[in-house]
Amino acid sequence: MKSLSKYLVLACLYFSQGLPYGFFLQALPIIMRDMGASLPQIGAASLLSLPWALKFLWAPPVDRYGTKKIWILALQATAVMLFLVLGLLPRYEGFLYLMIGFLIANLVAATQDISSDGLAVLLLNRSERGVGNGLQVAGYRLGMAFGGGFILMYFTALQWKGSFLTIAAALALASIPIFFVKEPQPKDNKQRQPMLQILTGFFKRPGIWGWLLVISFYKFGDAMATVMLKPYLRDRGLSVEEFGFYLGTIGVVSGLLGALIGGWLVRFLGRYRAVIFFGIFQGLTVLTYFLFVRGMFSEDLLPYLIGLEYFSGGTSTVAIFTVMMDACRPKTGATDYTIQASLVVVSTGTANVLAGFVAQSLGYDGNFLVSAVLCFTGVALFAWRFRNYTVEQGFTLKQ
Repeated sequence: MKSLSKYLVLACLYFSQGLPYGFFLQALPIIMRDMGASLPQIGAASLLSLPWALKFLWAPPVDRYGTKKIWILALQATAVMLFLVLGLLPRYEGFLYLMIGFLIANLVAATQDISSDGLAVLLLNRSERGVGNGLQVAGYRLGMAFGGGFILMYFTALQWKGSFLTIAAALALASIPIFFVKEPQPKDNKQRQPMLQILTGFFKRPGIWGWLLVISFYKFGDAMATVMLKPYLRDRGLSVEEFGFYLGTIGVVSGLLGALIGGWLVRFLGRYRAVIFFGIFQGLTVLTYFLFVRGMFSEDLLPYLIGLEYFSGGTSTVAIFTVMMDACRPKTGATDYTIQASLVVVSTGTANVLAGFVAQSLGYDGNFLVSAVLCFTGVALFAWRFRNYTVEQGFTLKQ
């Protein structure tokens, strides 16, 4: 299978994951408010994304039974049917069913992510993983922009039914390339490992606990900064239109470019230097938020600072995701990658919660400064712990 075909398949798969999550993240709170939901109910709706944090618990069956292609096709078909059903619900009478539907949608998308990650590990060789991860991140962000931006922009015109039909149609179209995939099978795949052994085997590998510590911190500071950027901009009196332009347009486009360019550069810089360079870049751009709050940059520079920070976030995400893929065993790639991805979700979620308390105590500037320090901490941990990192025979750590 040619590299271009692999990239197209993976971009479509991750677009499919980002689309419902973008709708859930951006559009659902507005729809819930329109349906008369209270603020506590809207806040509690974030629990519907719990499958993304817990998906490692059911990752072993994806590795043990069937092929990744069969899993993906079945899950994509389920997602399409689910959104068709949601479109049939009465807009103002189906609140409970809507919540159940989105819980199932997150469960399906999270499980599709498990199988897609496993397929990516099998399809991409080491030289393709930088670009491949860049396209995966870009595809996911594009899906989020479509589900949370485009659908929301045209929700009045599309109405309830039309919005869900559009999502279902987009998911169906994005599923077409997977039909043409010839999934490679890892060597010595005849003997199936017990599912508990698949899960626990990942943690028994040399150097893996140090690696898990690194990925816990690497995106922690960036998450703390970006979650407080939204209320900070709102408190500065930005209009809804300006808010959408800064984050929905500049932020999304910059993140996409960062992912694509970062993925291309990983191949030339090498994994070790890319993780360090992009991590430092990430920390410096977060630090510009601190300097801006302190009045060291003019107001006119704000959109450029946001674009730069989102760009750096895209590059650092691709770099760390590429090494996460190196850390996967071919036979159990879905489980191995999912464990790491779940840890990133838990870590960034914890950062989001902590950021509220830090900003409340130290102010927005204090939160951005702490965030930058934590960005550099993640880089320092990687530079120190994996200074002898190589990619020989997969994820090899010379102690």
